[in-house]
Amino acid sequence: MDCWPLFDLRIVTPRLQLRYASDADIDELMTLAARGVHADDFMPFGIPWTRTEQPLLQWQGMQHHWRTRAALSPESWTLPFAVREDGVLVGTQDIKGTSFPVTGAVSTGSWLGRAHQGRGIGKEMRAAVLHLAFDALGAQVAETSAFADNGPSVGVTTSLGYKDNGWWLDDREGKPARHRRFLLERNDWLPRRRDDIQVDGLEPCLPLLGLA
Repeated sequence: MDCWPLFDLRIVTPRLQLRYASDADIDELMTLAARGVHADDFMPFGIPWTRTEQPLLQWQGMQHHWRTRAALSPESWTLPFAVREDGVLVGTQDIKGTSFPVTGAVSTGSWLGRAHQGRGIGKEMRAAVLHLAFDALGAQVAETSAFADNGPSVGVTTSLGYKDNGWWLDDREGKPARHRRFLLERNDWLPRRRDDIQVDGLEPCLPLLGLA
């Protein structure tokens, strides 16, 4: 799409395709979210959006994505990707930058539908956006966080070379919970760089990200 080139931005791995989320993707993502993202007795998110009743869950999800798109600027941007395996939507992976030309720093967040968890997809889609960040955009550092008891998320993070970067006590549904920070520096990512990940459609998007 000529007027919003981000719609043509894709990251392709041998297993997954990540595409900047269109309205149709977002609609499908919210249907997927309504089927379940985590067990009822656990909350992996600082904002417990998955507790929202339907159809408000879907409505608010659509509004969140539209706000994210509308708020994008060279100074502060979030790129939400719809993640597909063999054409099937499995979840979403985002990457964020603030004053990126100055800081070279990004952060990431993601979720998978429950039916698609436990098969290594989370690690593969994180590796995809890290390739976009470090290889295509020239990032210097990537940050992420997870609740200390979110074993799958912490496992993905540490397996990709992130190091501990402290923690804070978060309010998780009215109870204190330890939230761990992680940091991946460029020099720690480079030995893990993969040659089988491809980024398509990036060049027309660079002015939107402050990288003209």
